[in-house]
Amino acid sequence: MTVATQRTTGQKKTAARPASVVTPAPEGTVWCGLGEGDLVVVDTAPFIYLLEDHPDFAPQFQGLFEAQARGHLRIALSTITLAEVLVGPLRHGQDTLARRYERALAGFELVPVTAEVAATGARLRATSGLRLPDALQAATAIECGAVALVTHDRDFSRLQGLRVVTGAPGTRQA
Repeated sequence: MTVATQRTTGQKKTAARPASVVTPAPEGTVWCGLGEGDLVVVDTAPFIYLLEDHPDFAPQFQGLFEAQARGHLRIALSTITLAEVLVGPLRHGQDTLARRYERALAGFELVPVTAEVAATGARLRATSGLRLPDALQAATAIECGAVALVTHDRDFSRLQGLRVVTGAPGTRQA
């Protein structure tokens, strides 16, 4: 996913992004302290950053997707993430782009919003004040046994009992 696809604004970009400079992961970890074979749930924003090749934020999450591509991590996403990723292209009448994004996301484990996820999400919303979609993202991570939720949203910091990873520190464009 390092080569940019058409952005939801309709602009085309085909050049590969320059290599990022990333602080090396600590010994025994593959990205941001995550271990070999760990399952993580990834929130919507990191997927959008990579799909749209966001110049500032994509590099913070590029290592996560590279670790997954090398088989070092497992990535899951909620059906909520799938819906949120597709909204931008569909809002702009870009059905082909929406289908391309849907195909790109098909390579990850898709976790549906089950009754258990909904109930856990409701409890998290009631106790943390998170918006319902965010509470359902966190609930997805909890219910599928993920070691962490990867997001760019700082609102998750108030959650107790769920590891939240907000991107690779020290990542910058080369």
